[in-house]
Amino acid sequence: MPPEPDPEFSDTIAPFRRITSVTEYRFDDIRRSDRVLDIGANVGAFCIRAARLGGIVTAVEPVTTELLRENIRLNRVDVQVIAGALGDGKPAAISWDGCSVRTPSYPLRNLVAMAGGCDFLKCDCEGGEWLIRPRDLDGIRRIEMEIHTPPISGPVNPGLLEYIGRFYDFSIDRKPCHDILGVMGILHAERK
Repeated sequence: MPPEPDPEFSDTIAPFRRITSVTEYRFDDIRRSDRVLDIGANVGAFCIRAARLGGIVTAVEPVTTELLRENIRLNRVDVQVIAGALGDGKPAAISWDGCSVRTPSYPLRNLVAMAGGCDFLKCDCEGGEWLIRPRDLDGIRRIEMEIHTPPISGPVNPGLLEYIGRFYDFSIDRKPCHDILGVMGILHAERK
């Protein structure tokens, strides 16, 4: 069987970077029955590919939401979109490449509930990952997460790393594809 073609992306002009390649993430083990939660979906590079693999996919995006929806339609995949961000539950000011929005934010446990569950978590939320309460990862089989350090993020949450170390087999690729100050690497984790 030939490999799936790359997703199509709208050529709509936008004032922000569109991430269309996700080579840093490992996701060929998404199961057809998996509920996939893509936090920080940008324009859909990960969630569209995940939906093609058969997962039940929910994408969370605060800034590029309309272009994300357009790309989902263009690729004829079934992805639920939540316009918002990972956070503490209070409205948040979020910026991406100079585009700023005020958006609802949700703790991970709320996003998981809105998605109907989560087996596979992809998270790229520019430092918001440190707001995850470790126990909110209970029940999640796989994690692919960009990990940030200051100045992009706030303080690192050692409790989150301790939890992941205790309950997951993991590795961190320390050279992410985006060479930006404050990116620690990409975490690849599978529940023990």
